[in-house]
Parts: sequence; C-alpha cells; structure tokens
Amino acid sequence: MNLLHTDRLHLRPCQLENLDSLHELWCDADIRRFLFDDRQISSEEAQSFIEASIASFRNHGYGIWLFFDNHNDQIAGFVGLLQFTEAAPSLIFGVRSQFWGRGYATEATLAVLDHAFTDLGIKYIVADVDEPNDRSIRVLDKIGMSQTKRAIVNERPLLYYEIYAANLTNP
Repeated sequence: MNLLHTDRLHLRPCQLENLDSLHELWCDADIRRFLFDDRQISSEEAQSFIEASIASFRNHGYGIWLFFDNHNDQIAGFVGLLQFTEAAPSLIFGVRSQFWGRGYATEATLAVLDHAFTDLGIKYIVADVDEPNDRSIRVLDKIGMSQTKRAIVNERPLLYYEIYAANLTNP
C-alpha cells in the first residue's frame, strides 16, 4: 500500500479520511506561505488534491504521503510526487512548524525519492521553490538536487531544481 519507513518516520499515502487534518495543515500560515502563495485554500480544494493523489498512486505508484514521527500519531508533515507535466514528477513537501529543525523534511523526501528511483524506476524528479524559502532550499540542496534555473512567476521569484536517480545522496 505504498507505506514507507525511515529510522524516525513512517509515511503513508493520504486518504479522504485525512481531509480535515490535511486541510488544517495546508491552511497553516507557515505552510501556505510558500505552498499556496499565502492563499487560504478551501476544503473542496484540499479534497481535490487528495483525490488527485489517490488517483496518482493508482496510476503511477506515487502521490502525497503523510509522515509521522514513530512515537507520535500527529501528522508531522507531507511529502509527495505530483505529475504536473509529462516530463517528470515534481517533488513537494511541508513540515508542521513545531517539527522544524529536526531533519524530518530531508528524511521524508529521501524516502520518497529512494522509492521513486529504486522501486518505480523513475529516471529524474523536478522541484520548484520560492526563492525566499530558505528552509526548503536547504532540504533540496541536502538531498542532492541541482538548481537548473530561476524565473519570475506571478511576480514571485522561483528556483527550479532536478535530480537524477544516479545522483541521489543520503546526507
């Protein structure tokens, strides 16, 4: 069922029964600032993201995972691969602010990338990040992603990254 584990985390695909918890997380000011350009999303939008993730797991073997500390049932964050273009899946992630600084984003993204490259045979993965989002940029650097370009999108500076299967590193 696409369950993933690390030394400190367990990851499982998000489901419709996670709608309220995930919507609350995605509406958190620290998360939505960079994920939704500081826009409060509706419950219906959150549900459509979950439904798209469920379909993606069915069709591609990946989607959005929720991750939890092995000693806690509270959602610590989310990490996922979404297919926005034909070229490559795009990495997304976010961590509840009370769990910042513990390395959970790095650990969770590495688990997902390892699954994608090793189990699913994906050749490369892309990501984009708002230029002011220093925490996420550090995660992308730690996991070995390379910046490929910078662009202004909707009046916001975005950095684009990629990683190939052969370049995955474990910090």
